[in-house]
Formats: sequence, C-alpha cells, structure tokens
Amino acid sequence: MTWTVADAVDYKGFPADRSKTGGWVPAALILVVEVCERLSTMGIAVNLVTYLIGTMHLPSFTSANIVTDFMGTSFLLCLLGGFLADSFLGRYMTIAIFAAIQALGTGGLAIATKLPQLRPPPCGATAAHCKQASGFQLGILYVALYLIALGTGGLKSSVSGFGTDQFDEKDEKEKAQMAFFFNRFFFFISIGTLTAVTVLVYLQDEVGRSWAYGICSVSMSIAIIVFLSGTKRYRYKKSLGSPVVHILQVFVAATRKRKMDLPFHFGSMYEDSPEASRIDHTEQFRVLDKAAIVAEGDYEKDGGGAPNPWKLCSVTRVEEVKMMIRLLPIWATTIIFWTTYAQMITFSVEQASSMERSIGNFQIPAGSLTVFFVAAIMITLAIYDRLIMPPWKALTGKPGFTNLQRMAIGLGLSVFGMAAAVLCERKRLAVAKAAGSRATLPISVFFLIPQFVLVGSGEAFIYTGQLDFFITGSPKGMKTMSTGLFLTTLSLGFFVSSFLVSVVKRVTGSKDGHGWVADNINNGRLDCFYGLLAVLGIINFVAFLFCAAWYKASKPKSSLQMGNIV
Repeated sequence: MTWTVADAVDYKGFPADRSKTGGWVPAALILVVEVCERLSTMGIAVNLVTYLIGTMHLPSFTSANIVTDFMGTSFLLCLLGGFLADSFLGRYMTIAIFAAIQALGTGGLAIATKLPQLRPPPCGATAAHCKQASGFQLGILYVALYLIALGTGGLKSSVSGFGTDQFDEKDEKEKAQMAFFFNRFFFFISIGTLTAVTVLVYLQDEVGRSWAYGICSVSMSIAIIVFLSGTKRYRYKKSLGSPVVHILQVFVAATRKRKMDLPFHFGSMYEDSPEASRIDHTEQFRVLDKAAIVAEGDYEKDGGGAPNPWKLCSVTRVEEVKMMIRLLPIWATTIIFWTTYAQMITFSVEQASSMERSIGNFQIPAGSLTVFFVAAIMITLAIYDRLIMPPWKALTGKPGFTNLQRMAIGLGLSVFGMAAAVLCERKRLAVAKAAGSRATLPISVFFLIPQFVLVGSGEAFIYTGQLDFFITGSPKGMKTMSTGLFLTTLSLGFFVSSFLVSVVKRVTGSKDGHGWVADNINNGRLDCFYGLLAVLGIINFVAFLFCAAWYKASKPKSSLQMGNIV
C-alpha cells in the first residue's frame, strides 16, 4: 500500500499523504456542517406555517404554499450547487461559501421575526380585525428564507460527496470506513432533524422565534469554523467537469448529425475511453448514437488534434447519457410521494395547531408532532435492518429488498398515510362543527399519529431506495448529477403540492373563503384534498409498477458491469 492517494491532493496541491489526510476525523468535521444545516432548515420548515398564519395573518392555503415553495426551491438549488462545485468552485469552496449564506439567511430571519416593524399588529377581538402582512414585510421574510434555501442547495450538493472524498475506495480498510460513514451520516441527519422538531420548535413557541433562529445562525457559524479547521486534513479530488455539460454535448452533437445515417456496425463509431471503463453499445435511443459518428470537421486541427466535444462524442459518453435517460420514468413516478410528504409539514401541522395538545401542564408545540414522523423513519430502518433483512436473506439469498421494491413499498405506505389522514380530518371537522368557534377543539392531537407514522415509514423505504437506485443506475462520472436528479424529485414534489393547492383552491373555492382548502381549515374540506392525493397516489403507484417493469426489461448488462467498475 502506497502512502499517497492516487486521485487526491492535499491543500497545497501535492499528492495526499494517507497518514496525514482523510479518514474519520476530517469526515466528522464535514458532518458537523450537515447536522447544523438540518437543524436550521427543518427547524424553520416544520413550524413556519404556524408563524405565517398566526403572526403574519396569511390564509391557510397561502401559508402552505409559501412553505412548500421554500422547501422545493431548497432542493432545486442543489442542481446549481452541484454545477458550481463540478465546474468552478470545487466541493470545499462550495461548502464554505454556501454555509456562510445559510448563516446569513438564518440571521436575517431572526431579525425579521424580532423587529415589530417587520410583522403586522396582533389581531383584534375578531378575525375581521386581523391585518395581513404588507408586501414589504413579506419581502424581507422572503429574502431571508431564500437565502437559507440557496445555502441549503449548495450544501446538500457537496457535503456527502466531499465526505466520501476523504476515503480511498481502492483501500479495503478505508472503503469499509466509508460505508460506516454513510450509515452514521444518515443517523446524525436524523438527530439534527429530531433536535429541530423538538427543542428548536419548543423554543420558537415558548421563548421566541428570533431566539431560535438566532441559535440556528450561531450554530451554522460555529459549523463553518469547525469545517475550516480541517482544511489541512482534507483530501481534495479534481473535478471531472460538469455532467450537465457532457449531456448537452451529446444532444448537440446528435442534433448536428441528425440527417446522417448510422453505420451498420457500431465498432466504426468514435471511442476514446480506456478499455476498463468503457460501456458497451446498446440499441436503445439510437438517435443519440449519431453523436459518435466521425465526420469531417469534428477534429480541431485537420484530424491531428482532439475532437470538438460539441461535434463528436465517444460511444461511452453516449451510453452514459442513455443510462441517465433510462432513470427518468422512475424519477417521474416518485415525485408524488414528496407531494404527500409536503402535507406533513404544512396542513398536518395546521391541523395539530387546532387540536388539544396538552399533556398535564405541558403544551406540545404543533410543529413538534413531526417527531413521530422522524421517529417512524428511524424505527422503520431499525426494524428493516434487524428483523426483516435476516429472514429475507435466508429465504431469497439476497441481502435485502431491491431499490425498486423499497420505492414501491414507500409509495404504497404514502397512499395508506393519506387514507388515514382522510379519516382523521373527517373526525376533526365533525368535532369542529359541534364545537363552534372554539380556538382549541376538544379532540386529541394524537389522532394525527397514524398519518405521520405511515408517511414517515414510507420515507424510510423510498429515500434509501431512490438514493441507491440513482447512484447505482448512473455512470461513474455522473454520480453527482444522479444525486441531484434524486433531490429534484423532492423539489418537484413540493412544487406539485403548491400547484395542486392553488388549482383546488380555484376550482372548489368560493367568495366567502370556503372550499376544500379554505382560509380557515375548520371551514374547509381538507379530507377531500387528502382523498385526492390518495387517488393520485394509487394511479401513480400503478404507473410506477409499469415503469419499474420496463426499466428491469430494458436495463443493459453494461450498466450492471459499471457497478463493478465504480
């Protein structure tokens, strides 16, 4: 074993010394940043809807859409962060810059919730005397929120990748350490989320939001200092360039040669990849094969230089793009799960705020009900690892469910979660009708537990299944791109939620503010909206099964071989 890592350098640009760089300590320093990011983002998201309704006096559906748009943008910006890390900044600088942006955003949010000039006056004796937040007040709030979203997007795109950079996959000991790191990575993210939905939400409701958001800003600043302290210990790997650019090159080259005929044998097409990393040609999406046809003018200098990548791409590069295209049907049919998930931090929290939440003299914050969601994720993973996998392995000889099976289970559980939400909301609305105008309805908040547990258990399966699917199903040079593709399912799920709420509000609403998603949920039919999501979930589940069958049938052997190369 050599003392240097072949594909990594230290902070001075010299080959990384195995004994002085990388390993658990630098990876743990990177992990601190992700824990603080989870603490900030989830601590804000799960309780933001109560602030928008109770303090900013916004309608229920507007508040829900603000939350889902904020979360959707956070995950969508992962693509921007990944592009900047791959093309310009590198993962280290991307983490440092976007962590600072996150700290600035949470600090701005603390100020926005502290100054009385940045929120409307309290309501009068009746709801008619409530004055909504002005455009200026909402504008300041949006600036803080979207700074946080920008910071989250940049961090999520690079933290896990930079963490794995600290381990050498060619060394068996370090490879085992990397697997252990990934397990602890998910565990500590869950700890950060649990802290956010319990301690931080309690501080927001009982001490003050500005204090809680200030803690987020301070913790993020400390995380930056901790992260920078490891500069001399980190291993840095050279970027291979943005996979987005590589994909665009294939499409541009294929478009330029769209009128050319494909050769009878693909062996005459261009290939410059090393033998060990080549991907065999496949017959799917043959129109893209035209990007690998050698034609006049493809080379920079009379055939003696390197080919212009916008005119000529290798067979392996074309096959990499084909592999990414094959992921898209599964990608599209997992978006609806995250639309269901969005209800857990919007309307479900609003439901909780109207229900009896007391245990003795202690009042449970409405946002803290999501603790059952997070707990369901952790318990489900533990049961799967300890109770399901061993007999499944003994019965089938496989180490566990396949990634497609896990995604199917997650989608199915989300449908049951929405069915449980329908039953609970019908019960809550019946109580609300009988109770009249009471602020707190005489119905226990624990009626909401089934929907949180079912959707949370679904996330445990679908999150791990998606992550595994997109990483193992993509080529080696596009792992960052495929991770970003996975995160866009979360982003689009939140945006679809906003779109559905707006459409349902327009179609079912009335001049008095009633409808399925009313200004006040006690005047609405949220059970019908949940029922709509359950029906959409069933339709999507059937579509997923067809897409999964198509993917398994069309998956080429070459993509399986790639898993051994990575």
